[in-house]
Amino acid sequence: MVSAAEQAVEVRVVGLAGSLRPDSATRMAVRYALRGAEQDGAKASLLDLAGYDLPFLGREREDGSAKAVRSFRVALRAADGIVLGSPEIHGSFSGVLKNALDLAGSEEFEGKMVGLVGVAGGRMGATETLSDLRNVGRSLHAWVVPTQASIGDSGEAFDSRGNPLDREVGERLKEVGRQVAHFARLHKCENHLQFLREWEGAPLNEGGGLKPRSV
Repeated sequence: MVSAAEQAVEVRVVGLAGSLRPDSATRMAVRYALRGAEQDGAKASLLDLAGYDLPFLGREREDGSAKAVRSFRVALRAADGIVLGSPEIHGSFSGVLKNALDLAGSEEFEGKMVGLVGVAGGRMGATETLSDLRNVGRSLHAWVVPTQASIGDSGEAFDSRGNPLDREVGERLKEVGRQVAHFARLHKCENHLQFLREWEGAPLNEGGGLKPRSV
């Protein structure tokens, strides 16, 4: 039950999609997860990595690059929760997302809620991507929420409007966003006892997979 004090707390959730293609399944998945955050009362938006035109790590201080990195980090720092989404490439998450995370740091992630979404072209889903992203979240001292979403058969997972074709997949994606927003709100308003009770009571989500055709 959300108290009146908690409802008054503004929560911002942003999404990062580790794909630069505007019509990618990864972007669709992250956007749909952000709908869940909005349902929980958060202000949610996708940070377009293509729009930031981020440099490779090591070139962030070159002319024209420092401003892009600074703008990106400021946007991340202003968020209370972050949804990370990536296609599974060679058994891990994409270089696009890895480079963006390398350009950021603990100042942008420490103590924040992070939700994970993995997308794969095959039927097995993106469990390796989720595992690696969870490790990254821990190394940045973030709280990685229990629910995660692994989506397989990505070419058949969404309709032309970006909605999941499988209802169960859609609910799981929204639950990722809802948990990020919900726990961010509890944490932000310093309701630590309720935060710990609900965190410990959240259902385990080993691997994040569903039935093969659904993920």
